[in-house]
Amino acid sequence: MPSGLVALLDDIAGITKLAAASLDDVGAAAGKAGGKAIGVVVDDTAVTPRYVIGLSPQRELPIIAKIAAGSLRNKLLILLPAALVLSAFAPWAITPLLMLGGAFLCFEGAEKVLEAYSGESHAEVETVPMEAAELEQSKVKGAIRTDLILSAEIMAIALADVAESPILTQGVVLAIVGIGITIGVYGVVGLIVKMDDIGLHLAERRSAATRAIGRGLVKAMPALMEFVSIVGTAAMIWVGGGILIHGLEVLGVHEPAGTIHHAAEAVMHATGSLGGIAGWLVTAIASGLFGLLVGGVLAFGLHKIRH
Repeated sequence: MPSGLVALLDDIAGITKLAAASLDDVGAAAGKAGGKAIGVVVDDTAVTPRYVIGLSPQRELPIIAKIAAGSLRNKLLILLPAALVLSAFAPWAITPLLMLGGAFLCFEGAEKVLEAYSGESHAEVETVPMEAAELEQSKVKGAIRTDLILSAEIMAIALADVAESPILTQGVVLAIVGIGITIGVYGVVGLIVKMDDIGLHLAERRSAATRAIGRGLVKAMPALMEFVSIVGTAAMIWVGGGILIHGLEVLGVHEPAGTIHHAAEAVMHATGSLGGIAGWLVTAIASGLFGLLVGGVLAFGLHKIRH
């Protein structure tokens, strides 16, 4: 009996270790997959604050909460099941779909660059007068529609990274990535849109140092929003270009991936201890230039068709 109990405990310990190892693998996979989606995440963070512009400050956080809830529904109830079905029955379609999303990111980023240089904007402009509640509902719906596109790209990137894993692991990783990214993005968005209110609150304090910090926050907000927008655009082009280059390589087209890889290796060998960073920069810059080229061609072609 004692030996049987020891054997049972030993089996339980073994199962526990296996479960812990599986959780570690899932956590590592989720972290890696989420990290590869960082460009889309930054753009999502940069895009969302514009949906609360012109609305009552008291409604900013509730609106962001509604958009975050819609984003979770997009990821968990629509995109996650679709991704698992795709992985189970048409895994060959993952790379082409991912490349399609990468091309969309390049197009969006390049269009923003063209708008910045031309001074023209192709964003939707609200011209119909609305009641406050109706305007809020309209903005929330618009934000959730935009989020669906960005979330689809995030989930596709994450799925491509765990495509060889068991279907259960895929589902858990996608759920972790979806929930984690949603909390991170909309937490940062909430902080950004309330930063000026925080600054105003600090500016009313008695301490001169606290007032100076508050005024600094208020003054810094326009520059911060502009910086986030620029970083988001650059990240879209970089990530989109990288997705296209990798997708071409997977489909058997080894250029420009081969040239970029050789150039990065040459720079790594030439820069010694800084080789890792230098090689990454070469790859990132090359991916960005390729993405800008593809996005520029798509944006130019679409504008010609519009005209």
